Amino acid sequence: MDEDIVTAGIIVIGNEILSGRTQDTNLQFIAKHLVGMGVSIREAQVVPDVKSVIVTTVNDYRSRFNYVLTTGGIGPTHDDITTDCIAAAFNVDVVVNADIEKRIRSRPAPDAVLASRLRMARVPEGATLIDNPTGGPQGFSLDNVYVMAGIPLVMQAMLSTIVLSGGAIVRSRSVTAHLGESEIADDLSAIQEAYPRIDLGSYPFYRNDIYGTSLVMRSTDESALDSALEELCAVITKRGQTPLDIERG
Repeated sequence: MDEDIVTAGIIVIGNEILSGRTQDTNLQFIAKHLVGMGVSIREAQVVPDVKSVIVTTVNDYRSRFNYVLTTGGIGPTHDDITTDCIAAAFNVDVVVNADIEKRIRSRPAPDAVLASRLRMARVPEGATLIDNPTGGPQGFSLDNVYVMAGIPLVMQAMLSTIVLSGGAIVRSRSVTAHLGESEIADDLSAIQEAYPRIDLGSYPFYRNDIYGTSLVMRSTDESALDSALEELCAVITKRGQTPLDIERG
């Protein structure tokens, strides 16, 4: 991969995702958002509400990627353990943040409800707050780890306030061929070998009784992308088909 690419790892936290009860949409949103900043997601994991798993994953990711973003597990219930896990990963204490506490107390609620909500005022010592434009409790960051809510609307609001220092932006080129992967496998290998800075992927499909392959290339080198796209189109034409749905992103 290109050395000038800034990387990120995403950790989606929650038993509800793994059980299938809740469908995660946060990963796709984060990926699209980070691309515009010049940050490329290298890995993503969905992990359960298990402290040892979360701590291990956070420490692994923060050592290998420029940024780590987590979603989920910072709510008011007993199984919202992300804050404690991040503190354990950094070997720091959990403290009550006065700014978050003030925001929570500004919304009147019965004592029992308020007590539950105040769990969300707990953050690892030394953390910096991530604003929450929806008006609810804030997220937080510690070093290169950014911790956000799991509720999509809230996560998106928090993410909109985070500014990351990105690198070269990864661009893409794509084309569709009404050809099976096996028909052009050798050609794809040759193009990939000729353009090592490009990530060339092939994705087969079957629709309207037609087999085909979507070909997608990604790289920070737009000149190489354009040249490789031209060669791909020539391969498709040579095989008696017309290159379709050409896109440049």
